[in-house]
Amino acid sequence: MISFSVLALVFGVVFLSELPDKTALAGLVLGARYRASYVFAGVAAAFAVHVALAVAAGSVLTLLPGRIVSALTGVLFLGGAAVLLLKKDEDEEQVRRPENQGFWKVSGAGFTLVLVAEFGDLTQIMTANLAARYDEPLSVGLGAVLALWTVAGLGVMGGRALMRRVPLRLITKVAAMVMLGLGIWSLYEA
Repeated sequence: MISFSVLALVFGVVFLSELPDKTALAGLVLGARYRASYVFAGVAAAFAVHVALAVAAGSVLTLLPGRIVSALTGVLFLGGAAVLLLKKDEDEEQVRRPENQGFWKVSGAGFTLVLVAEFGDLTQIMTANLAARYDEPLSVGLGAVLALWTVAGLGVMGGRALMRRVPLRLITKVAAMVMLGLGIWSLYEA
C-alpha cells in the first residue's frame, strides 16, 4: 500500500535537495549535445538503481568512504571535460541528427555519469534515512524516484532549449569548463 503523504513528503524533500545539484547540470549538458529522450532514459535508469539501493540498504550506504566516491566523481568529470575540450568542432546539424547518436551510447553515458556521481550523494543518503524512518519502502522509493526524474527531465529539456539559442561550440566550451571545475572540486573534497 502506498502512503501518499509519505510519497509527497519524500518527493518535496528530494526534489528541493537535488534541484541545485551537479546532476541537474550534467543533465543539462548532456541534453544540449544529445537526443533528450536517450539522455533521460540513461539518467532515469541510474536514478532508479540509486533509489532501489537506498531503500534496500537503508542507512548502510552512509558507511561508504566518501573520499573514494568524490575521487571517482572528480576523475569522471575531468575525463568528460577533456573529451569536450579535445573533440574537434562538429557541425551543429550533425550533432542534432538523432541517427548519429546511438541509444546505447548516449543513454549509457548518462547512466554511467549519474551512477558514479550520485553514489553516496546527499539525496541517496536522505532516501535511505527516510526509508528507515517511515518503514514505507514503496512510498519512499516512489517519491524519491519521481523527484529525481523530474529534476533530470528539467535539466535535459533545459539543455535542448539552450542548444536552440546558443552556438554548440560555446555550449561545449562552457560545459567543459564547468565539468573541469566540478572535477577539481570533487578531487579537492576527496
